[in-house]
Amino acid sequence: MNVYETPSNYVIEPTSIPAIPVVGSDKLFPVHRVYCVGRNYAAHAVEMGHDPDKEPPFFFQKNPDNLDISGTFPYPPASNDVHHEIEMVVALKSGGIDIPVEKALDCVYGYGVGLDMTRRDLQGKAKDMGRPWEVGKAFEASAPCTALVPASQIGHPTEGKIWLDVNGARKQTGDLNQMIWKVPEMISYLSGLFTLMPGDVILSGTPAGVGAVNRGDVLKGHIDGVGDIEVQVV
Repeated sequence: MNVYETPSNYVIEPTSIPAIPVVGSDKLFPVHRVYCVGRNYAAHAVEMGHDPDKEPPFFFQKNPDNLDISGTFPYPPASNDVHHEIEMVVALKSGGIDIPVEKALDCVYGYGVGLDMTRRDLQGKAKDMGRPWEVGKAFEASAPCTALVPASQIGHPTEGKIWLDVNGARKQTGDLNQMIWKVPEMISYLSGLFTLMPGDVILSGTPAGVGAVNRGDVLKGHIDGVGDIEVQVV
């Protein structure tokens, strides 16, 4: 994760602010919060045992410093079942409360390719006990991602292939047009629950085919018009 420094007039030295590089620029995008949309592709909702026609959108959070651009994913502790989930990253340059759907894309700075790595066994235990998902979702380096491509360069992708290969074998495949809740809708809905801020990042959901990774695996993902990601599990 690229970072920029913070002032030093604190009683303890603060950690640096997480930031994402921008394609074609030496400037960085500072990250405020990371929201993740759950089960936003119908086929993935079905493979996880849910009916996509009956659910409103729901969200969970990762921590800003969970984002990682190093190209490696350290297999986390306390789990034997870590899954890959490829997603389009949406980065906001502005925010607000109760943002109308028709104004939502005005908030978007750019897009990237990311992975929502998940300790599925710990997430499953949390679900069974009615507890939050942080132990399964918000651990160190759990959101590998690429640099951002400004929307001013590529527009706002609404369709295009999204896929992930593991060691050369295709595991996940879908199309951005299969998202149940489109980018403007998820921004508008989120802004009714939270005050969205510049620097907020949204992971927009994953297509079907999620599965386990092992140390030594090479993950290669792609989103048409946005970019490619390559991550090695170490």
